[in-house]
Amino acid sequence: MIEAVRGNITEQAVDAIVNAANSSMLGGGGVDGAIHRAGGPEILEECRLLGGCETAPARHVIHTVGPVWHGGDAGEAELLASCHRRALELAAEHGCTSVAFPAISTGVYGYPVELAAPVAAAAVREALRPPVELVRFVLFGDEAFEAFERALRAPPTRRASASSGE
Repeated sequence: MIEAVRGNITEQAVDAIVNAANSSMLGGGGVDGAIHRAGGPEILEECRLLGGCETAPARHVIHTVGPVWHGGDAGEAELLASCHRRALELAAEHGCTSVAFPAISTGVYGYPVELAAPVAAAAVREALRPPVELVRFVLFGDEAFEAFERALRAPPTRRASASSGE
């Protein structure tokens, strides 16, 4: 099952939450900052070691660095799709049955949410496999929620990346 909800990703009762991290992995703003604040100093220490740490209620935090938007011709769609696919692979490797994603790259990285949502939804559809049974897109604002709702209602596409040339 794939769903979109309004809420705070740090409060989701799932096995893993995906952190839209910056490349330093040492905390920042937006979702990354919220996860670091909720996890306390232990998450920063674990990130310094390039590991992970358990943050209630999720058992795992999966860090991914989404693409910065450069207008759509710099491979952003494939990079964004790859973030989602790889996060699901890691979740499955750790035996997770449920995963929560934010709207990766749509904040300070500038990826338009109306373009990011279909890429994220298609990538998750493509990569979703057991043991993962539930993927929840946890969205803060109305614009993001509505964009993801539209993307999830749309019929599945053949590829997660429309810019792949296929």
